[in-house]
Amino acid sequence: MPGSKLAVVGAGSVGTSLAYAALIRGSASSIALFDVNAPKAEAEALDLAHGSQFAAASASVSGGGDIAVTEGADVVVITAGAKQNPGQSRLDLAGTNVRILEQLMPQLLEQAPDAVYVLVTNPCDVLTVAAQRISGLPTERIFSSGTVLDTSRLRWLLARRAGVSVASVHASMVGEHGDTEFPLWSGATIGPVPIRDWTDGGERIFTPGYLTETAREVTQAAYKVIAGKGATNYAIGLSGARIVEALLRDDNAVLPVSTVLSGQYGISGVALSLPSIVGRGGVRRVLDTPMDDGELAALQHSANTLRNTMATLGL
Repeated sequence: MPGSKLAVVGAGSVGTSLAYAALIRGSASSIALFDVNAPKAEAEALDLAHGSQFAAASASVSGGGDIAVTEGADVVVITAGAKQNPGQSRLDLAGTNVRILEQLMPQLLEQAPDAVYVLVTNPCDVLTVAAQRISGLPTERIFSSGTVLDTSRLRWLLARRAGVSVASVHASMVGEHGDTEFPLWSGATIGPVPIRDWTDGGERIFTPGYLTETAREVTQAAYKVIAGKGATNYAIGLSGARIVEALLRDDNAVLPVSTVLSGQYGISGVALSLPSIVGRGGVRRVLDTPMDDGELAALQHSANTLRNTMATLGL
């Protein structure tokens, strides 16, 4: 994207994976990496720059411990924060990461006042509310990656089971990016075929039991990866780069990002993931997605869970 600048805040495993994915995919013409650990940020940026010849498009890469590297960014992705350890839920990180945002957001706004801000740090729904209140930005310009990655995990599992390409699976995870998230089975399809009607050899293979187990596997996927390698980074890096592209290319892509709701489904003041139109300037619209009674109840449960956490933080 000519003339576009992406700033990534945090040079840990997620931030560097996102910057790497953005470089390879040609997501922005300029990528800046900021971290309070200046030598780490400088080294990561240098390592990325050394390989820029082989990227999809020419891009400049810079990095360091001076927040001025983010100046003039069109999109700022925030990955900085306490790391989720084995056995921790995302909500366990809330207090520490809200305090980090209180220090960080005013500084970023000085450098990039016109940027769209995307939070990847967990718990991303709670932090979206905190960041929006700290910054005063309109809700369309500050949101989180939400269940974009969880949706990708879901579609991968369904595609593998059906023996089709992932691009042919249309299904979404919504709600909290965490333990109360859930799939919208009522609207899920493979091509034009409702997921529950998909057959193989004349038999329906997406039984209620299989769908329940698939939803559980998606919800627990991050814990499994963290237990094995200490962090999730590649997939969230790729999904983050996709969100950046939707913003910079004005794709008007439908993605389940997490925004602070203002009355949708009777929910206000809580950030939840719902299919939304993402383009230049941020979230254009949260879609009025049909849900059955069970899904509506699950969405309210997600909202209540997040409200309880927010209350303990004074949000």
